[in-house]
Amino acid sequence: MAKNKSTPKVKKEDPENIKSENTVPETDTDETGPEFINENDSDDSGTDVSLEDILSAEKDKYLRLAAEYDNYRKRSTKEREMIYTDARTDAISKLLPVYDNLERALKMECSDEAYYKGVEMIMTQLKESLGSMNVKEIPAVGEPFDPKLHNAVMSVENPDLGENIIAEEFQKGFILGDRVIRFSTVVVAN
Repeated sequence: MAKNKSTPKVKKEDPENIKSENTVPETDTDETGPEFINENDSDDSGTDVSLEDILSAEKDKYLRLAAEYDNYRKRSTKEREMIYTDARTDAISKLLPVYDNLERALKMECSDEAYYKGVEMIMTQLKESLGSMNVKEIPAVGEPFDPKLHNAVMSVENPDLGENIIAEEFQKGFILGDRVIRFSTVVVAN
């Protein structure tokens, strides 16, 4: 049987006192981590990578990520506000036919004074509710025509009114903040 010449011969001593020449002392830290990178070390391509360059690159990544997150947060907030405004606008626009019917009922003559007073109270309450939601009626009769707020369906010749002045309103228009919920349907003079 052939002996393996690569194995070292060790004297028989107490196992606790045996120290091999090939053993490495144990440490608690990993020597391959970034804290052991030498600034003067270079890789195989010949370029020097310093800790400052690595730190600068990581800082740049961090700043870009922080900016992206900030933009995402702002965009999400704006989208939530738009969804909320759209939902409010939709709900209010569904109430407007009720407003129109109450307005027509108030224009009709009624012999029962208590009935008329009840309809009037409901209309007042609806106007207060809309006002509390920041919904306003768009002024029309006697105002200059504004295509951003009014929808002209007719024009009439009236020497008493100036040019492009609203003579009559067929349907009330409403605005929520600066957003038109429904355009006023009007007749424009001259």
